[in-house]
Amino acid sequence: MPEDAATTDAVARATATLGDARAPTPARFSALFQLRALATPDAVDALVERLRASRSDSALVRHECAFALGQMRARRAIDALMETLRDGDDDGMVRHECAEALGAIASDDGRCATALREAAGDARREVAETAALALRKLEIVDPIPAMPTETPFERLKAVVLDDAHEMWERYAAMFALRNKSCADRESSDACADVLGEVLSASGSALLKHEVCYVLGQLQSASPGARDALIRCLEDSREHPMVRHEAAEALGSIAHPSTRGYLESFASDPEPIIAESCEVALEIMRREREGEIVTADGAVVAVKRD
Repeated sequence: MPEDAATTDAVARATATLGDARAPTPARFSALFQLRALATPDAVDALVERLRASRSDSALVRHECAFALGQMRARRAIDALMETLRDGDDDGMVRHECAEALGAIASDDGRCATALREAAGDARREVAETAALALRKLEIVDPIPAMPTETPFERLKAVVLDDAHEMWERYAAMFALRNKSCADRESSDACADVLGEVLSASGSALLKHEVCYVLGQLQSASPGARDALIRCLEDSREHPMVRHEAAEALGSIAHPSTRGYLESFASDPEPIIAESCEVALEIMRREREGEIVTADGAVVAVKRD
């Protein structure tokens, strides 16, 4: 899109905030979302620059930059995404997100598929699984489809809980449970409880982080699901990408009982977790106060009956 003076100024201000490691994490995220919405070449370059930033900067912010670049299908970011994906010494969560981004862009550039095929043999399980899923998606172009709505609940539960099952099928079962949860409160709680079981039963950090994301989408009222998310957040042995997503899911659910946990872990020694809890607390505040963030980063109050 052409850049007028106002757009150029907005990109410059958002770039400055995103690049300021001393700025509050929620403010950096807001700047990142604004750059994603503006989507000018300079905005893409700002996200690329942050992705390539020193590893001493926030892995959470860098991972979110990779996610945004994938959403934008930003071809000018391919080199940076491939470089980061191929760097085995970089953070696993950041590399995983680069693989997802390359999968989103891959239909537009053959180099992405080449990098993903290499990464499918990576020593980091979350990176290898992400790359394998991305390559499978390229075969059908569309996102992973949910299993049919008529699939019995017990069948979906068995597939999503089976660590020996193909990841593609487990994702399809997870999405089907998400869809079934919309039927009524009883179905919602039952499906959320099964997804909560995945968090304690699965060995795949990739699947568990996606389950956390889905539970956040559902904003489930299930106490069992909330407890499972809290256990993930509390477990220092759990993969940071799972704990990060659990924190943000708790923020989206916005149940008062979880606020204390998020406040406690906002000072976690693992920066990704501390920053995720800061973001989650801001999400929770906005949920409870009826605020939404528009595509251009503006905060709007929504009147609730």
